Amino acid sequence: MSNITLILLGAGSATRFKMKPKKQWLYSGDKPLWLQVADNFAKLDKFKEIIVVSSKEEIAFMQFFADYKFVVGGNTRQLSLENALEVVTSSFVLVSDIARCCIDNEMIERVLLQKGNADCVVPVLPIVDTLYIDNNPIDRSSAKRIQTPQLSKTSFLKKALSLETEYTDESSAIVANGGTVAFVEGSEDAHKLTTVNDLNKLACLQAPSSRVLTGFGIDIHPFEDGKKMMLCGVEIDVPYGFKAHSDGDVAIHALIDALLGAGGFGDIGEFFPDTDPKYAGADSRELLKLVVSKINSYGLVIGNVDISIIAQAPRLLPYKDTMRRTIATLLGIKANFVNIKATTAERLGFLGRKEGVAVEAIANLNYFDWTKK
Repeated sequence: MSNITLILLGAGSATRFKMKPKKQWLYSGDKPLWLQVADNFAKLDKFKEIIVVSSKEEIAFMQFFADYKFVVGGNTRQLSLENALEVVTSSFVLVSDIARCCIDNEMIERVLLQKGNADCVVPVLPIVDTLYIDNNPIDRSSAKRIQTPQLSKTSFLKKALSLETEYTDESSAIVANGGTVAFVEGSEDAHKLTTVNDLNKLACLQAPSSRVLTGFGIDIHPFEDGKKMMLCGVEIDVPYGFKAHSDGDVAIHALIDALLGAGGFGDIGEFFPDTDPKYAGADSRELLKLVVSKINSYGLVIGNVDISIIAQAPRLLPYKDTMRRTIATLLGIKANFVNIKATTAERLGFLGRKEGVAVEAIANLNYFDWTKK
């Protein structure tokens, strides 16, 4: 059995990456970036265990994609690494950043072949440009560009990071604490994704799949006298509204479920539980905005939605155009990608008795096409 654990770090906020999706959730084919990286490492069959470090929220979703071990990261790269090291039991640990997404198998083999020859094995590239520090040129032959993944002795790395000094990588922590470092040839292909322009340098990424993700949502609310009625984000001029924990916008609630379902995120009750006083009387338009932001940050965009409102009362025809445009604005899509239908219940059941409204919604999502940045 291998005595090396792989740690993939991806809990950063990526503030320099100016796209709506988090960079780890850009899709390459049908896989988000973090999964492609993890799967490519797994194919090497060199590791006792693979640990993916990310935020608590993202891990809840990542677990539906793969059975790797997941660890909640910290506020810095080093704190994230320390969290992961707490569950490492192997003698050696290979640490890489998910953002360094095009792995070079030959480079990794060079790193692994040096296992045990130093406290840390580091891939490096030479400097080819002239270097200055302040106004003084320096000898570039003595400078190196440090890359990941880096292979470290687990016990030494844990000790080096326990002193609460902040380091930029594993090698600097180990050297600062008296450890030894061995350098191996790095790879120009192992470029790190930091800004949008770096996407042009990552040959391993495919264009996202054209797959359409479809979700269905349904919600029902009874009427309540003396309450303002909101439907599709529009106020309806009647003397009653919906009995609900929030404002009761049954159409937006069904739409939220459809969107969450298409993305595989669960349901509205998981995000906005009716037992949480924070959502008492909540404006459903604001809840929808939060869901749209979440969907976008996970590399998905809204294609179109179709909403069917089943109501004997109130009469909705005069409001349909405003509803369509309001929903389109909330979703950030054109109005022609939103359809609103209204029908009666033919006087059948509680809907036919004018006791409430039911809404069904369908939503289609696509992968964000980062190739058209």
